[in-house]
Amino acid sequence: MLELARLKSETVVRGAILGASAGNLAMSFARTNEDLEAIQRLRYQVFTAEMNAVFPEAVDGLDIDRFDPWCDHIMVKETSTGQVVGTYRLLTPENARRAGGYYSESEFDLSTLGNIRHECVETGRSCTHPDYRSGAVIMLLWTGLTRFMWRGGYRYLLGCASVSLRDDGATAAEVWRVAQKSMADHPEVPQLTPLHRYPVEKLSSVLPARVPPLIKGYLNVGATICGEPAWDPDFNTADFPVLLDMERMDERYRKHFGLM
Repeated sequence: MLELARLKSETVVRGAILGASAGNLAMSFARTNEDLEAIQRLRYQVFTAEMNAVFPEAVDGLDIDRFDPWCDHIMVKETSTGQVVGTYRLLTPENARRAGGYYSESEFDLSTLGNIRHECVETGRSCTHPDYRSGAVIMLLWTGLTRFMWRGGYRYLLGCASVSLRDDGATAAEVWRVAQKSMADHPEVPQLTPLHRYPVEKLSSVLPARVPPLIKGYLNVGATICGEPAWDPDFNTADFPVLLDMERMDERYRKHFGLM
C-alpha cells in the first residue's frame, strides 16, 4: 500500500523553491517518499489518534488515500529535530483530472464551478501537531500555499472546513450562522450542494460556541463559505465548502505572504 502513495515526479519539482522559515520552524514541500511518510504519520496521529477519525486505507499508523500521489504536500518541520509538525496538501486542476476528480467531489456537487474549475486548486488534510498550535505553523503553511497559487497562476482555492460534531452541533450551528451571512454578502460566489447534507436545521443554536480559529482565518483572508455542510462520517464532522478568490485576498495578508 505504501507503493501506491509514492510522490509523482512533477510534484517534487514544482514545490522545490517555495520554502520559508520562522524561528525554529521551516516550511517546504515534500520532495521524497520519506517526507510523505512523515506527513502521513502526523495526519494519522492528529486525525485518528486524537480525533478518532476512521480511514479505511490507513495502514501501520499512516493516513493514506488514493489522492496523495497526485498532491503537492506542504510541510513544516521543527529544524532541530526534523520532525514534521504541520501539513497541507494541494491538488491542482491538472492532477485532479489525472486522479479522476477532486476529493471534494466525494462530498459536494462541483458542477456550479463551471468555467472556473480549471483555475481551482483544492486544499485539504490540514493538521498541526498539538504542541505547535500557537499560530506560527499555520502561517508558514499559508505562506507556502499562497506562493504555490501565485507561482502556478491559479486563481481559486477550494476546500472543506471541517467542524467537529462532538459538541452536539453547537459549533457547527455557529459556523452555519456565519456561513449564511457570508453567502448573502457574496451572491456572486457559486454555491456548492452537499451530496450527503448535514441537517443544519437540527443543529443546536442555544449552546454557546465560537467559530473555530481556522475557519475564522479563512474568512479573514477573504474566503467565502459557499454552501450547506456535508456530513463526513469518517471524521464525524460537518464539512463546509470554502472558496477563496486569490484576487480578492485581503491586502494585509497579501503583504504578509509576500505577494505584493
